[in-house]
Amino acid sequence: MLSFRRGQVTLQQYKLLLCSLYEIYQALEEELERNCNHSGVAPIYFPAQLARLEAIEKDLEYFYGQDWREKITVPAATKRYSHRLRQIGRENPEVLFVHAYTRYLGDLSGGQILGQKTQKSMGLKSKKGLAFFAFPNVSSPKLFIELYCSQMNTMELTEEERNGVLEEAVRAFELNIQVFDDLQKMISVTENQL
Repeated sequence: MLSFRRGQVTLQQYKLLLCSLYEIYQALEEELERNCNHSGVAPIYFPAQLARLEAIEKDLEYFYGQDWREKITVPAATKRYSHRLRQIGRENPEVLFVHAYTRYLGDLSGGQILGQKTQKSMGLKSKKGLAFFAFPNVSSPKLFIELYCSQMNTMELTEEERNGVLEEAVRAFELNIQVFDDLQKMISVTENQL
């Protein structure tokens, strides 16, 4: 992530990130859709505004070609994150919003800046390959984030559920950190082989 923030991202780094994001968002969006009527999901379910999977698929096809599904690789931490999303979708859908909040709002709030830095860093002449960073159905990220947070605040949670949410929030951040650590290791191994 430091490479992204510094505007020093390489094509290889970005492609590996997209592969992981695909797996994570596939699990998240499938579980959100499956549980969209659950009281812990319905208030924050905004697929038209937030869904990332289709955008990531476009980016992967742009960089890997039409057979991209056969070419992508993801680190073990990504698989663990995806597994966790599917597990809570089945067992505790009331905490899915923690992961939706962590992923979507993080990507929405920093997406435009990171997209511009990525485009410049990789020397891309157009926005092709950068669909992940675009939220065409969100006219104002700031206002949408406010709406999203107000919707989250409508959820009534028991003391036990609040504790579960806090534990899951910590886990969400840990899982994201592990994904980025594993991606960095994959990049380092690949670069050392060159």
